[in-house]
Amino acid sequence: MVEQRIRPAVCADDRWYPATAAELRREVNGYIENAKAFDLSGEVIGLISPHAGYYFSGHVAGAGYRQVRDGAYDLVVLVGPDHTGAAMGGLAIPDYTAWHTPLGDVPVDTALVAELERLVALRRIRHDREHSLEVQLPFLQVALSGFRLLPVMMGGQSLQLCRTLGAAIAQVIRGKRVLLVASTDLSHYYPETVARELDHSTLQYILAFDPEGLCTALMREQAHACGGGPVAAVLFAARDLGAKHARLVKYATSGDVWPDRAQVVGYAAVALIRPQDEVA
Repeated sequence: MVEQRIRPAVCADDRWYPATAAELRREVNGYIENAKAFDLSGEVIGLISPHAGYYFSGHVAGAGYRQVRDGAYDLVVLVGPDHTGAAMGGLAIPDYTAWHTPLGDVPVDTALVAELERLVALRRIRHDREHSLEVQLPFLQVALSGFRLLPVMMGGQSLQLCRTLGAAIAQVIRGKRVLLVASTDLSHYYPETVARELDHSTLQYILAFDPEGLCTALMREQAHACGGGPVAAVLFAARDLGAKHARLVKYATSGDVWPDRAQVVGYAAVALIRPQDEVA
């Protein structure tokens, strides 16, 4: 019998997101229901979603998840940045068989973790406090059903690392019904007008489906995103799987919900779309 290892909900603290199931479901449902559903003329196989506390970025994340609600996805590949150093500059996988939130447990596809591990070097970790992956889960639990999880934490954002991870992800999931999710915020703690200019520049690489350009811009500090590496890796994977278009679903800053506009954080939800006639 496989040992069951459940990752606890370390962010269910009423600061990142609500600690009770009823309040969490009500809040996430509200963010999704209040968002517009776009006609995206294809299949959404990827999302870029923010990972701040729900008070600040939940409405942006909800706009992204609105585009995939009730989608027929069997697997979610969730790629987020490492804010705590647990990945030691490389790639890491929290070593659990399921992730817990107040809405229940999300099973990890441990067989695919093993397949991915044969293609790229993964550091298996326990007892992490990383929020970038966890805060996506309640949105996924409300928007989707019956999916398994492949979570990856990135401690670097070099072009080589992003390209290698993207290619490996595409290889292990090809032919499956998969949603790719890159977890990132954009610029941090600039005045509102500056932040919007910086975020516009960063988004241009994403909307042009240009992960190479994004990695170069991140290195030169011409693009700003704490999860820039995860975004690039997901763009590489989505492109390998036939996605050709990126659609900005919503953009905002923390200044849209908080009175301090002298130091804001930028957030965006982007859908990655594969034309219906493309075969993965």
